[in-house]
Formats: sequence, C-alpha cells, structure tokens
Amino acid sequence: MEPEPRTPLLRKAAPEDVEEIHSLVCDLAVYEKLRHAVTSTPADLHHAFFGHSPRGEAFVSDAPGTTTPPISGSLAGFSIILPTFSTFTGQAGLWLEDVYVRPELRGRGLGRAFLEHFLTLARERGCARAEWSVLDWNTPAIEFYQHLGAHVMPEWRIARMEL
Repeated sequence: MEPEPRTPLLRKAAPEDVEEIHSLVCDLAVYEKLRHAVTSTPADLHHAFFGHSPRGEAFVSDAPGTTTPPISGSLAGFSIILPTFSTFTGQAGLWLEDVYVRPELRGRGLGRAFLEHFLTLARERGCARAEWSVLDWNTPAIEFYQHLGAHVMPEWRIARMEL
C-alpha cells in the first residue's frame, strides 16, 4: 500500500465532477447556515465552468483511496475562482469564491493546498490582488487565513442586491 502524498494533489475540475461539486456546495451552505440560499443546479455550474463563455474555474482534490476517473463521493474538496479587475491598480485580480473540504478530511493540509494554489495562480497570472470573503462568525477560517498572512479587512463590507 502506497503512503498518502505529503502535498495534496489538486486538479482542474472536469465536467464529470460537476454533480459532486454541487453536492459539496450544498454541504458548504449547510455549514454556513445558508442552505436556503442555494438555488443553483449542477447544470448551472456546468454552464459556468464548461460552457461557451466560462465564468470561473473549479479545482478539486480527490479523496484518498479513490479512483480516476472520479466516482460519486470521491472528491475531498473544491475551490472556485473568478477573475476580477481593480481600477485602483489598473490590473487584474483573482477572487476565491468558495473553498470547501469535507469535514472528515480536514486537518490534512487540503485547505492550505487550495489557498496556496489560488495564490500561485494569481501570481502566475500577474494579478495585483487575491481576495475572498469570510463570514464574521467563522473564527476557525479567519484564524487560518490570518495564520497564512492574509489581512481580514473589517472596514470593508459586501453590498449585494438579488436580481
């Protein structure tokens, strides 16, 4: 039996991953006490990541001991990233919309791997900023981000209008 790799392996999501990514999105929403807000479908995510004009990118990590190609329940977690632009810097940025690791697989470095991958992509693409949001009550996530060197900006608030 091969030992588990030290660095979790991430890969760009494939169309076959969309159903499970959507299921993990619902799990994330339950954790964030926002399950009622999930109106997306797997078809919506497929269109967003693999349609004619993709809106973002999804990355996944296969759970230890699973096979490739992916099978149902085989993903350890996912991240979703989107391009942004700053008029202040005049440069592109990258937004981390979501990162989620199954609770039973936390503590193995997957969250860190997703965040480091996101930051590496931002650097490689010449982005001036890499940004994301975190719920104010999610102390474990805030402490994790701060431990990695992120500045959680309490003076900024997200404004939203449902359309």
